[in-house]
Amino acid sequence: MMVARRAVRAIHNASVLRSDRFSAVLLLSAAVLALVLANLPFGQSVLDLKDAHLAIPLLGLDLSVGHWIQDGLLAVFFFVVAVELKHELTVGQLSSFGKAVVPAIGAIGGVAVPALVYLAIAGSTAPQGWPIPTATDIAFALGVFAVFGKGLPSTLRIYLLALAVLDDLVAIIIIALFFTTDVNIGALALGAAAIAAFGVLSAVMAKLSGAPKFAVGALMLLLALVAWFFVHESGVHATIAGVALGLVMVRSVGHTAADVIQPYSNAIVLPLFALSAAMVAIPQVAPSELVPAFWGIAIALPFGKILGITLFGTIAYLVVRRRGMAALHGMDLVTVAAVAGIGFTVSLLMNELAFAQSQLIVAEGTLAVLLGSAIAIVIGGSLVALRSRYYRTHASEDEHQDVEEQLPSER
Repeated sequence: MMVARRAVRAIHNASVLRSDRFSAVLLLSAAVLALVLANLPFGQSVLDLKDAHLAIPLLGLDLSVGHWIQDGLLAVFFFVVAVELKHELTVGQLSSFGKAVVPAIGAIGGVAVPALVYLAIAGSTAPQGWPIPTATDIAFALGVFAVFGKGLPSTLRIYLLALAVLDDLVAIIIIALFFTTDVNIGALALGAAAIAAFGVLSAVMAKLSGAPKFAVGALMLLLALVAWFFVHESGVHATIAGVALGLVMVRSVGHTAADVIQPYSNAIVLPLFALSAAMVAIPQVAPSELVPAFWGIAIALPFGKILGITLFGTIAYLVVRRRGMAALHGMDLVTVAAVAGIGFTVSLLMNELAFAQSQLIVAEGTLAVLLGSAIAIVIGGSLVALRSRYYRTHASEDEHQDVEEQLPSER
């Protein structure tokens, strides 16, 4: 018991687990490990373990290990995303029309163009896959900036963060609208009631301290589990419960909760999801035999994002420049657009949901997400490094010029 407590305390206090760089490396490592394990001689045993069912008969829940991770653990990640989304919408980079309009226009392009590129390639055979290349993985994208972006102006990271947050909002809406089966209104109403009570208790907790605060926190945790159960039973994807819980919390309490949860999300939840989602056997087919959905995702994710965000972002720049407002343009905009092509976590989830009826397409779609994201990592990481070097060089030149101007002139 003492060892477990120490382990929990160590995870919570480890600053490295809050690092964007660490999160990106851990995600990629988990995905590579899963792909390797699934394609070793004993790979089928690993896949069987993923498909093994764990039931809770009392609640009528009977899910595979993969679905417990996808529907259960991933709701924790979406809770953290929702808290960050609420912060940005209320006091952050999206809290006013003036702040939100430029990244919002870029986000529209970053969703619409990849979807259209996918449909142009694979729309006649697998149109349901159009949401897959529209996603941006916040953790991975910011991780690329953390690894390669030393010296970059903060405006680039802020723009990427705002863009990715809006992208996640769109992803949440897509999951809620397009990946919802026959809705059980009664279960959904009970889930909504639990979520509302959770929000009320968060307001109460904000005014408490000491033992009563702990008791309210324990009740909130119970309500969160109840909300997840009824949302899952309603037919709405269970991760939406995590989103709703994050959005209804009082901001200060939500920030504290997300701060506590984030290390576990980075170190456990996301790697386990990457491990589960990327655990597919590579189809033994020639490139010409791959389904059109594979090519649609692999092309639309990196290149559709670059085209869409650059095009729409440039339009936004031309519009706001006339009003004297600042916006990214040129190579800075292209750099952010390239990094936004890293779909990874949310794209893998979309792939699982879109092609749930065909395990072959799920496998090829997973490989396409990994390939498309890898292309985006290479292009985006290279551009970030080049822009970083450009800004560091110019900063050094400016400092040198400032020193020369401060020296007394020689006569």
